[in-house]
Amino acid sequence: MNTSSVAGTQALREAAFDLDTRLRGDVLLPDTPGYVEAIAAHNQTAPHRVAVAVVAADADDVREAVAFAAAHALPVAVQATGHGPSTTADDGLLIVTRDLDGVTIDAAARTARVEAGTRWGKVVAAAAKEGLAPPNGSSPLVGAIGYAIGGGVGPLGRANGYAADHVRSFDVVTADGVALTASASSEPDLFWALRGGKGNFGVITAMEIGLFPVTRLYGGGLFFEGDNAAEILRTYRDWTTTTPEELASSIAFIRFPDLDVFPEPLRGKYIAHIRVFYFGSAEDGERLVTPLRAIGPRLIDTLADLPYTEIGTINNDPTEPGPYYERSTLLRSLDDAALDTLIDLIGPQANSPLLAVEVRQLGGAFTRDPAVPNAISFRDAAFSLFLASVPSPDKVTEAVDYQTTVLSTMSPWTTGGPYLCFIGSHETDEETVRAAYEPAVYQRLREVKRQYDPTNLFRVNHNIPPA
Repeated sequence: MNTSSVAGTQALREAAFDLDTRLRGDVLLPDTPGYVEAIAAHNQTAPHRVAVAVVAADADDVREAVAFAAAHALPVAVQATGHGPSTTADDGLLIVTRDLDGVTIDAAARTARVEAGTRWGKVVAAAAKEGLAPPNGSSPLVGAIGYAIGGGVGPLGRANGYAADHVRSFDVVTADGVALTASASSEPDLFWALRGGKGNFGVITAMEIGLFPVTRLYGGGLFFEGDNAAEILRTYRDWTTTTPEELASSIAFIRFPDLDVFPEPLRGKYIAHIRVFYFGSAEDGERLVTPLRAIGPRLIDTLADLPYTEIGTINNDPTEPGPYYERSTLLRSLDDAALDTLIDLIGPQANSPLLAVEVRQLGGAFTRDPAVPNAISFRDAAFSLFLASVPSPDKVTEAVDYQTTVLSTMSPWTTGGPYLCFIGSHETDEETVRAAYEPAVYQRLREVKRQYDPTNLFRVNHNIPPA
C-alpha cells in the first residue's frame, strides 16, 4: 500500500497501514492504485467512495477488518459481486469478498460449502459433477450468499422453496469482531435473522446449503411480438393455474433497444418473453407448454431439454455492469382488473421508460414454512412484479418516478412492500425496508440486531436499526 498518496487523516492512514501488515489480502484507500477497480460493482446505481477498502483473502481478513472498523467507528459495507446494491458506503469501510470463492461439495450429505464471494455459476458447475444442483437464481454471475440472505427465489423454488430455506449454517463475523457459526442448534436467533435479514447482522464468510438431485430440465424461452400484450399476459396467467410445482415460469415485457447486440427478430421491438423451467420429462414439458405455443407465431422458441449447467441461458440476464434501477413488489393476485391496469401502465401503447417488466409465478413450496423458520415474509403471494430501467443520467428521475407510479397504481393487488429478493438501491429508507417484512418479523429482527449489532455498525445496507 502506498501511504504517501492516500487520502484521509494521518491517523487513519497509519492505522490502515498497520492493518495491511496483518492481512493476506489488501488494504486500499482512495488514492491507492487499484482502489477504483476493487470497489466497482455490477450494479452502478449506488457507487461507493469509501474511506478504506479491504479486499479480503480469507475469513481472518474479514475478522480483522470488522474489528478495525469498530475501533475507528467506520460503518461497514460488504460487496461480493455488487448485484444487489443498497446505499453508498461513503466514508465507511468496504469489505470486498470476491476472492473468497471456494466451493466444496459433500455428495453424500447433498450439501455445498460456499465461501463469501462465490458466484452461483461456480456452485452449479461443482454440484453438477456429483449429479446435484443448488437452489440458485437465474443468473450464474450473482453471488450465492448475498442471494440466499435476501431469500433467493429461483427456478427450483416452486418445488422446494426459497434458497434461504435450505441454508444449513453460516460462518459469520459479528460486530464485536468475533467469528461464529450460526445454525439451528448454534446461535439460533442469529441464524433465523440472517436468512432474510440481509447484511444487517454480520459479515458472512461461508455458508452450507442443501443441494437437490437434479441434472437436467426442460426449459427455455418463447418470444412473441408484444402488440397483443394483454391477451398474452391473460393466457400466461390462466396457464399458471394449471401447472405443477415442478414447473417454474415468468413472463417479461421488454422494450429491446435497436442495437446490434440483440438478435434481429427482437431488435427495436416490444417483446413478450415467457421463460419456462420444468423439472420433469421433456415429453411432459412439451405437453405442458402447448397452450403457450398456441398464443401465436414465435419470433424465437428455445424450449428444449437442457443440462442443469445451462440454466442461466433461459433468462439470459445482463452480464455487463451498468446502472440498473430496479423496483419490485408482491401481488396477492392477478385478476382481470389488475392485469388490465398493469398493461395500461407498461404495455406497447404506454409511454413507459421501463426497459423490462417481469411477472413471476410464486406459489407452490414458496408458500410453505421451512423446517427451520426464518425471516422471509409474505409467503402467500401469487406473483412477484419486477421493474427495471437502465436510463441515461438525464433520465434517471423520470425512470424512478415512473416505477413509483406503477407500484402505487398496482397497490390494491399487492401484499407487503418491496420484494425482499429484488429490493433495490431506491428502497433503502426505513419505512420501505420495514414494509418488506411482516410486522412481527420486523420487530424480532430489530431485537436480534440489538443483541448482535447494538451500535448499528452494519448499516450500509437495507438497514434494520436495533430495537
